[in-house]
Amino acid sequence: MRFVNPIPFVSDIARSKTFYGDLLGLKILNDFGNFVLFETGFAIHEAKSLEQTIWKKQIETPERYGRQNILLYFEHEDVDAAFEAVAPHVDLIHPVEKQEWGQRVFRLYDPDGHAVEIGEPQ
Repeated sequence: MRFVNPIPFVSDIARSKTFYGDLLGLKILNDFGNFVLFETGFAIHEAKSLEQTIWKKQIETPERYGRQNILLYFEHEDVDAAFEAVAPHVDLIHPVEKQEWGQRVFRLYDPDGHAVEIGEPQ
């Protein structure tokens, strides 16, 4: 067995495709409408259709899908340039900071409230 990829639930697939594709610069490998797979192996799935597929019903909840219980991690060769390009368009958790293990990262929320970390390669 091998782990393949996380698939966060998103409330608006077009909005999230724009966020991850246009803003973060991920390249789309396959776009199936309600499911988008990016070249990196990262994928997003429209929540209502995935809920129907998995649980055979839609889950009604007032909460956002991102619940601060998972961190989606990405790397960028120039973390400062990534921060300058992304920061004005997102809800930041914090700007670029050096972590105790020496890596520089910044963190933000995607449109559904999933925590996203963008760091320099280790």
